Amino acid sequence: MNVMEKRELPDYKVELRESEDGVRTVTGYAVKWNALSQKLGYWRRFREQFTKGAFSNALVTFDQRALWSHDTNQVLGRTKNGTLRLTEDDIGLRFEIDLPNSPMGDNAYESIKRGDVDGVSFGFRQKVEEWDENDPDNIIRTIKEAELFEISPTGFPAYEETEVAVRSQQDPYKAYSDDKLRRKKLALKTLC
Repeated sequence: MNVMEKRELPDYKVELRESEDGVRTVTGYAVKWNALSQKLGYWRRFREQFTKGAFSNALVTFDQRALWSHDTNQVLGRTKNGTLRLTEDDIGLRFEIDLPNSPMGDNAYESIKRGDVDGVSFGFRQKVEEWDENDPDNIIRTIKEAELFEISPTGFPAYEETEVAVRSQQDPYKAYSDDKLRRKKLALKTLC
């Protein structure tokens, strides 16, 4: 099953700047290339990383949004109108959000400025992935291509005991393992 997943990354600090004309911009990285996550999944069975260029296709084909803590009712910016700018560089997926001149924008600005909100999260769906199961205690999922739907400044991770966590309907490693087992059984049936 290919479901949307969310990652919370409080270590990827957001920064604020205000121009002379009053535009307040939030900047930072939503993803850093080849940086391993903490253990993810229901049983904390795998770590994850994104390769450089994982979002290249998504950035030209999708209209991404910046949401306040994943709340679809609180849109802070959008690529379609240029208030959210996403670029891939040598470090990762960089973002710039021009905050709206509204109470929502004011609240976001003040919360980030005070340091109450200093994390970044993103919602994605993997398209191309590889699993390295050579070490059962250190399984690595590498996302090579993904659809990106949103990024979100957020105040805390999905699970307090970790800084990076899965919040999806199904554990991606379990789905991968189940599919691999199903294919193996099907191949054995075909041989018999």
